[in-house]
Amino acid sequence: MIDFLYSIDLFFFHLCNSWIANPVMDVVMPFVTEVKNFYAVYILLFIWLLWKGGKKGRICAAVLAVAVLIADPLNSQVIKEMFARQRPCHFLNDVRLLVPCGGAKSFPSTHAVNNFIAALVISSYFPRAKWLVYSIATVVAFSRVYVGVHYPSDVIGGAIEGMMLGVVLIMVADIAERYVVEKIRKNKG
Repeated sequence: MIDFLYSIDLFFFHLCNSWIANPVMDVVMPFVTEVKNFYAVYILLFIWLLWKGGKKGRICAAVLAVAVLIADPLNSQVIKEMFARQRPCHFLNDVRLLVPCGGAKSFPSTHAVNNFIAALVISSYFPRAKWLVYSIATVVAFSRVYVGVHYPSDVIGGAIEGMMLGVVLIMVADIAERYVVEKIRKNKG
């Protein structure tokens, strides 16, 4: 069964990494996959949430900050080490590698974890942004396979992990908000 699932993973890896390759995506996907290219966007989004997002925006910004502070190291330093799966660019001979391979483990993709946790958190507080944020998360996850540094199952696993962590953090934030509101109400009364 494991061999069958791996053959499916390999098929979709080659589909994304080689068979649909084209000159436009060979330029776009390495740009999309590099997180540093979006630091300014993340900072502007965070400022906007705090400044113009109202109470909902401030809570969303706080949950996003906690989400990344928890999810990134949890995935990179704990979960990836548990699975210890090698990246395809370290393991396969026929990878079209468009960015440096990296030395870290492969499963699950931290890019996918971070982007899907952010998509879930943002869309929970701003439902009208749902299609935009999930589209961005999906393109970033796909870019990891296209550039040759992750298998499709790595990004699917990362997406699932990110959304599961996001649900837990939103539940904790809701409980904390109700607790704070109740404390304020008791102190006034």
